[in-house]
Amino acid sequence: MNTLNTFLFVVFPYVAGIVFVVGVTYRYRRTAFTVSSLSSQFLEGDKLFWGSVPFHIGLLAVFFGHLLAFLLPQATLAWNSVPVRLIILEVSAFVFGLSLLFGLLSLLWRRLTNPRVRVVTSRMDIAIELLLLAQVVLGCWVALGFRWGSSWFAADLTPYLWSLLALSPETDAVFALPLVIRLHIAGAFLILFMVPFTRLAHFVVAPLHYLFRPYQVVIWNWDRKAVRNPKEPWSKARPKNN
Repeated sequence: MNTLNTFLFVVFPYVAGIVFVVGVTYRYRRTAFTVSSLSSQFLEGDKLFWGSVPFHIGLLAVFFGHLLAFLLPQATLAWNSVPVRLIILEVSAFVFGLSLLFGLLSLLWRRLTNPRVRVVTSRMDIAIELLLLAQVVLGCWVALGFRWGSSWFAADLTPYLWSLLALSPETDAVFALPLVIRLHIAGAFLILFMVPFTRLAHFVVAPLHYLFRPYQVVIWNWDRKAVRNPKEPWSKARPKNN
């Protein structure tokens, strides 16, 4: 068991990190067109909306919640020192986890039941969605069975993660954690490992620069209501706005 723990929490994190960096960089530089979410909205949009929106909202909230506990452990523990604030944080995190779970189940159901979407679905799409589903279920299990996770994450897991970055892994606290928590941690490293081989790599081309670019000003210099009037007969003449 110690050998397996050593592999999962000492060796595999570095393997996953190296594969992630090299793989995503290679795809972005050599096969940039494949770095995409490969949206199937044009095939079916209704179920996609009800799956994608709660999935992404839940994912972003859960991800940044973990990130804040990693980057600001002392601030997290200080916030949690007041019971009311701790309960608000835990309940909010669990609600976002349920949103993530609902969205992921909706997306998986859509992918398996819609014939048009199923045609453009690869085995890797199913594999990564099932892995994400298992990870979310484990996360909800941890939240219910091992409460006040934000506190013990900041106290136990944050030092472990920082020790990995320092190339001096400290694993005593991780090895002592319950099995379900260790599976959740190992699942996170496995997802990181698989990102370069799946559509999850599309986050590297997220249009975040749009948040900082100036507004685009569009000015019409002709009567836009008169252009392409559907009541006018078809003409070979090229429309003005083409």
